[in-house]
Amino acid sequence: MPCLVILAGMKFAKIVFWTASVFGVLVLAPLYFAFDLVGRMDPPPITHPQFYYGFVGVALIWQFVYFTIATDPVRFRPIMILSVLAKGSYVGALLVLYLQDRISRVQAATGIPDALLMVLFVVAFSRTR
Repeated sequence: MPCLVILAGMKFAKIVFWTASVFGVLVLAPLYFAFDLVGRMDPPPITHPQFYYGFVGVALIWQFVYFTIATDPVRFRPIMILSVLAKGSYVGALLVLYLQDRISRVQAATGIPDALLMVLFVVAFSRTR
């Protein structure tokens, strides 16, 4: 019976991290081609492209970390903690900015998928031993 629990936890972790990585690539990769659009839809225009493209690049690399975790959740379990921190850093930044009234409710809501994934990463971590 304990083997079934371990296998179920591994399968859960695989699904969570595989889904997170696919979702992330689909959401982030188009941002490489949306630089001007972002500035038009949410003025003012971006004045420091190195920060924009730097964020997109680092975030995109993390999706490949999630792909890697999905291949062997038990082996890569320690990296799950870093994954939780990565999601938490974005969600936390949005929360602080919102509480300081520096971003709108709509802008803050962009962190909801990351907050959900952060919780799922914690559950995957606890179920994968």
